[in-house]
Amino acid sequence: MSETDTFDLTLERIALIRRMVVAWNGAEAGAPMIHPDAPYGSTDRDGDIFNVTGDDEGADEEHRAMGDALAVFLRNATLKPGRYQYHNPLAKLAPADVFDVFRDEATGETPEHITFEVTDEHLRLLPQLSLEWDDAHDVPSVDPKRPYGHMTWYTVEMAVHLGEAPEKDAEGRAILTDEQENRLERLHREMQPAMQIFLRYGDLGPGPFRQPDGTIGWDPA
Repeated sequence: MSETDTFDLTLERIALIRRMVVAWNGAEAGAPMIHPDAPYGSTDRDGDIFNVTGDDEGADEEHRAMGDALAVFLRNATLKPGRYQYHNPLAKLAPADVFDVFRDEATGETPEHITFEVTDEHLRLLPQLSLEWDDAHDVPSVDPKRPYGHMTWYTVEMAVHLGEAPEKDAEGRAILTDEQENRLERLHREMQPAMQIFLRYGDLGPGPFRQPDGTIGWDPA
């Protein structure tokens, strides 16, 4: 992402965030990622950027800047828990090497309209997602191996972020019941629609943001 420790979140970048298409990376534990073929809604990436910025020469640079823009937005935007509806942008896109948690594996179909309940748990986990730039797909993506930053046993890290740090056995290994594991795994897969809704409806205005020394997060400058 950006080599500087400051970032300007502009109105144009917020508009591009609203258009981002969130898919599911099926590698490792799985994680949300921006759709590599249609990051802003259509397969004409540069055209989508031009329609927002009016700049027909800086599309590549602006697209790369959206990695930091997304990190800023996930950390700083706000959204109230509740039931949300959105038109599923994945419904009009051909299945590729990314997935959709709503897509029926047997028929290949995914619903055109999604109604989803965003909970306080989703909202507490979104800022913890471990964003990176996926060079292979040239889009921002959540690390599918360590989706919350530090642990491959990602459900334990989720529990800690949710204030439910699990007990440990005599060897210091975390203890999660099957019921806890299943609930956290389901919650993790729900981060795709939760993130899509957050990008559509989350509240954050433009302005400068800075990355304090020694951290990976972005705060208002």
